Amino acid sequence: MSYSGLRETLAAAGYAKVLVSLKASEDATAATFAPPARRLPKADTDAFERALMNFFIIPSQAQSENLAAAAARSASRRFRRSEPLSTRRMRIYPHLRLATGYVDVSGAAALAANSRVSSVELAPELSLIRPVDARPAKSKKLTSWGIKRLEIERLWEAGYFGNGVVVGHLDTGVDGSHTALRGAIKAFAEFDMAGDRVPSAKPWDSGEHGTHTAGTIAGRPGPNGAFGAAPGAQLVSGMVIEGGQVIDRILAGMDWIVEERCRILSMSLGIRGFTPAFQTVIDALRTAGVLPVIAVGNEGPLTSRSPGNYANVISVGAIDEARRVADFSSSQRFNRESDPLVPDLVAPGVGVVSCIPGEAYAEMDGTSMATPHVAGLAALLLQAKFDATVDELERAIFASCRRPATAPEARANRGIPNAVLAFTLLTGGNLPVALARASVRRKQAASRKKSKTRADTGKRVAKRLAARR
Repeated sequence: MSYSGLRETLAAAGYAKVLVSLKASEDATAATFAPPARRLPKADTDAFERALMNFFIIPSQAQSENLAAAAARSASRRFRRSEPLSTRRMRIYPHLRLATGYVDVSGAAALAANSRVSSVELAPELSLIRPVDARPAKSKKLTSWGIKRLEIERLWEAGYFGNGVVVGHLDTGVDGSHTALRGAIKAFAEFDMAGDRVPSAKPWDSGEHGTHTAGTIAGRPGPNGAFGAAPGAQLVSGMVIEGGQVIDRILAGMDWIVEERCRILSMSLGIRGFTPAFQTVIDALRTAGVLPVIAVGNEGPLTSRSPGNYANVISVGAIDEARRVADFSSSQRFNRESDPLVPDLVAPGVGVVSCIPGEAYAEMDGTSMATPHVAGLAALLLQAKFDATVDELERAIFASCRRPATAPEARANRGIPNAVLAFTLLTGGNLPVALARASVRRKQAASRKKSKTRADTGKRVAKRLAARR
């Protein structure tokens, strides 16, 4: 058991919310968490869950009833829960092999001593990494500077748009009706304030943040230009913040994206400072084959957020168009052998144009804006080598980084990733130049055809006018 903060909370309140990591094995104790082909009969699974439930408590029935009322008001529609919140002792996330719930001192000790439990931690409380600034975007009808800076256009020219790749996106939701995101949403889930999934919820955004980050990952080109790094990819987007039982909502979202077979997770949220409490969750994601791409935070030098400051995530900071690290971008060095400096790299995070709800567009500044650029790049690379492992994807992105003189190592670490070099490092080959040139030739031919059509139309109009005279 990790007693960092847990002992104090138990002493002060008499109970605490905990995050429990459960061991996987071949016996009945792991029936819930085994792959479908290896799961044991439901009776064994139910027996395990009943035994585990005995370690948890309901701290206050009145508080639970109030939570149920708030959760019902927060949902898109009222729905019948599988069990009343006033009687729920714990929640299990089978794809992550985790459980959450409230325990008292004896329950915490019993869980820690149980052979089927790997660890017991005080449950973390995460919050959105809000943009530092936001303003309406001017219509530019161009490719965004962030896409150009990472040389993502070169992969597009070679035919790589992220087709067939599904990216997990946990945020404030997403406006699925926005023109820039039509066809981009593969699945959407709304998790209410209690962490329960709202049935048949339609894609919507409780703010603007989620739609903006979604657009940077997979926005389709349109009247306001091309700003989505992987315009052929699809999103599995979950509304998980803010408010309510945040850890339950986020864990439910993570468990869902694993179930939906996402290979990449883009997440712009965290806890200020360093806490190991979320390490269990990140480990579970990587074990499930998901690459976590997470914002480092917007509090400036000598600061960072968890889990964006963990050694086994791609931690993303922000640069501006002049390749300078943004003043707000967090950076910090830790006393550990593996990956001591965060962020791991920096990406475009100042003046980033993307979509927001209501058919609108906005420029935003923040590491939240930089993170989806890297998630989108990972989607392009995954299309190029779909059987790539999490480690292979991460190594290729890291090794492609180059740090300009404008970005000190202490602030930018490895530097700025390069899409073309990452492609070569991952696949072992160069971009298919012939295909890229063919793409350019097709565009040029289409342009010439359009010009010729205009000219021919002009000639016909001139002839008709002359005939009338």
